Amino acid sequence: MNIVLIILAVIFALFVLTFIVYWFNLDMKLVRAVYDWLWKNRYDKMKRDKKL
Repeated sequence: MNIVLIILAVIFALFVLTFIVYWFNLDMKLVRAVYDWLWKNRYDKMKRDKKL
């Protein structure tokens, strides 16, 4: 019986976690932070080919 309660608690905790991510749009906020970091650290430091 304890195992069933533990499994139900884990499923409920995962549901609450995914609901919080959805409610506050945390996935897109994380993507935006990674995108800004990549742009600042990678793309701004690339050598540019000035030939057109």
